Amino acid sequence: RSALSSDGKTLASGSADQTVKLWDVSTGHCIRTFQEHTDRLCSVTFSNDGKTLASGSADHTVRLWDCETGSCVGILRGHSNRVHSVAFSPNGQLLASGSTDHTVKLWDIGESKCCKTLTGHTNWVLSVAFSPDGKTLSSGSADKTVRLWDVSTGECRDICTGHSHLVSSVAFSVDGQIMASGSQDQTVRLKDVETGECLKILRTPRLYEAMNITGVRGLTEAQKVTLKTLGAIG
Repeated sequence: RSALSSDGKTLASGSADQTVKLWDVSTGHCIRTFQEHTDRLCSVTFSNDGKTLASGSADHTVRLWDCETGSCVGILRGHSNRVHSVAFSPNGQLLASGSTDHTVKLWDIGESKCCKTLTGHTNWVLSVAFSPDGKTLSSGSADKTVRLWDVSTGECRDICTGHSHLVSSVAFSVDGQIMASGSQDQTVRLKDVETGECLKILRTPRLYEAMNITGVRGLTEAQKVTLKTLGAIG
């Protein structure tokens, strides 16, 4: 798993060797190695300001790292199985995590504690993403659905069906009006967040695991969302 900082200068990678590494994009050199997880890494993500990195692991924990000092500044415990996906809220005050235990948890970063547990999925939660305004969270699951959650109340606003296989990735458009979901059924579905209407189904010729794409210009908003859903960063 990998993630690019918002300024595009640093890449984070999580590995089966239980480490997280930070890389200087311009030189390709490893800047720092974090080694406190006790099982393989499943997900990494930067806060919007690039100062904090979150890592989700098969050891059932999320760890928060100070990117400048390399120190672990928080350990988030509460999931009963591996943590597949992590995402910071736009303001950096909350972190969402999706797990094999079928739940999504919202964490207060300042206090390093769980403030909400979102239940309803009936299989692994593989991907989580905040809307740009931070008010809505989407979660994609192996139960073939995407759920939209009200962040302030923890209530499920909508259940998006239609995929015939697990949903491995979710993303919002920049304006927050479109939510995209990528699935192993080889489709990407674009949905209107407000109405729940499926706007378009994009079909891929084969399965995608991930892509890392930066600096691409001339794309429409829908195309950008599609690439992010397929795993693009940047």
